[in-house]
Amino acid sequence: MHTTQFAIHEPSTGLYEPVLALAAEETAHRPVLRVAGVLGPTARAVREAETAVALGYDLALVAASSWGDAEEAVILDGLAAVGDVLPLVGFYLQPAVGGRRFGYGFWRRLAELPSLRAIKIAPFDRFATLDVVRAVTDSGRGAGPDAVVLYTGNDDAIVADLLTRYPGGTRMVGGLLGQFAVWTAAAVVLHARIREIVTAGAPVPPALLGVAADLTDANAAIFDAAHGFRGCIPGIHEVLVREGVLAGRWCLDPAEDLSPGQEAEIDRVWRAYPHLRDPGVLGDLLSSSSAVSPGPPGAPSG
Repeated sequence: MHTTQFAIHEPSTGLYEPVLALAAEETAHRPVLRVAGVLGPTARAVREAETAVALGYDLALVAASSWGDAEEAVILDGLAAVGDVLPLVGFYLQPAVGGRRFGYGFWRRLAELPSLRAIKIAPFDRFATLDVVRAVTDSGRGAGPDAVVLYTGNDDAIVADLLTRYPGGTRMVGGLLGQFAVWTAAAVVLHARIREIVTAGAPVPPALLGVAADLTDANAAIFDAAHGFRGCIPGIHEVLVREGVLAGRWCLDPAEDLSPGQEAEIDRVWRAYPHLRDPGVLGDLLSSSSAVSPGPPGAPSG
């Protein structure tokens, strides 16, 4: 949804099916789960889920906020209708980019849907994050064969979310993050190291705490936190251009571009945190329990 952009869902673009078809073709011979982004309200969500099924997708990632200001009961009925077509991944989108606040009761009822397989938790809010985790735990689906798998979408707390044992022993197992659209090879190394620590019950290395702060700072620049995330899509694109993945940072909306000062901020974090984009360097850094984040050039060590 980040690099393809939410605008592909608009009928005027005519891009929803072509984008999903291209992704399905590219992954046809790979052992992966194919997750289609689906938006409400109900009629559109069901139609998009049917398109995804026809293309061989396994799950529908559905933003609850895409029903607008509809009553929660209406949204839950809509999500159930999508779940009749394709198993669900719930999506808690932060209000700053069009999301909506949902309380414990909403997530508790959602967890009762047998079609629910996972939730992407991305409210960028610790209180709201705990609402979801507690709801899933209280539903009895925090563990076991019928568990709802939890993923962090909180780009401001990636490492903390992946390390934390939440109340009831529930954990987030991975990240569905715009941040992981860039510096992806290094993100794989970071996630693997966190899983090793969590699985072994080992102490958290100081280096990892440093990397957590570095990553949050870098994300603030890429996602344009200073301007309410208005430049998040072109910010991601700008980094992908620098990595040689995209030819330009153009968006479907020609007027959508970096915010004032955002390019300079991306320059800053690009220079300050080279380890975040180099899997070899990051792996070496995280392999030492006594290492600390190198920080910006010229920063004092120790």
